[in-house]
Amino acid sequence: MEPALHLDIADGTATVRIAHPAKRNAMTPAMWQELPRLLERCAADPAVRVLVLTGEGDTFCAGADIASLTADGEGGEGDPRGLAVAAEEALAAFPKPTVAAVRGHCVGGGCQLAVACDLRFAAEDAVFGITPARLGIVYAASSTRRLTALVGPATAKYLLYSAELIGAGRAVRTGLVDEVWAPDELDGRVAEFARLLGSRSQLTQAAAKEFATAGPVAAERVAHWAEEGHRSADLAEGVTAFLERREPRFTWSVPVPAPLPAD
Repeated sequence: MEPALHLDIADGTATVRIAHPAKRNAMTPAMWQELPRLLERCAADPAVRVLVLTGEGDTFCAGADIASLTADGEGGEGDPRGLAVAAEEALAAFPKPTVAAVRGHCVGGGCQLAVACDLRFAAEDAVFGITPARLGIVYAASSTRRLTALVGPATAKYLLYSAELIGAGRAVRTGLVDEVWAPDELDGRVAEFARLLGSRSQLTQAAAKEFATAGPVAAERVAHWAEEGHRSADLAEGVTAFLERREPRFTWSVPVPAPLPAD
């Protein structure tokens, strides 16, 4: 099987599957480049309300394909480290809820991608590690800050200093993972939770995502979201549905982002 990212959209959920089984789903430069394009497509699709990132088969992603790295860190298709950071930033900026469904190895750039998702659900057999110290690589500042915000300075330093792998139990205790499931139950739980997220107000989710991840929020952004809430019919629908004891039908949707510049 050629290395690729596969996209499936069904029932409001876009599933991006990392597929490179010969190398534990390691990301090639072409795959790093493709991910922001897939995310752009999903962000612009009003039918997509949730995005799930996962791996083909029994592993999530073993990071960057080391064969694409040379001593100066550049591969024939561009700098994989720069491409990895760009893909991570695109994933973190995706305007709808994102969930990483992790089984097997979630290491290096794979862990970088999982941390860029909003939530991480893992199988009991999942293992996590961030391994630049094995290769003499300076981990990107933005990636380091995102990891530290998620798990705290001590755990971030443990992972980065040692390059050791940790199991799902420790990952959930440190906040790296949100839920742990038996391997044969993971897909069902992720699908169920994605449907739940898809039924909730995108207005609430989009504002919460910006407020939770953007650091100090500028006054104009607070005002922006207050105005969006005022103009949206979501509040009236939510209250009406609650009083009528039915599921709400929210109509606010994430604005279509500007397209990425051409290569």
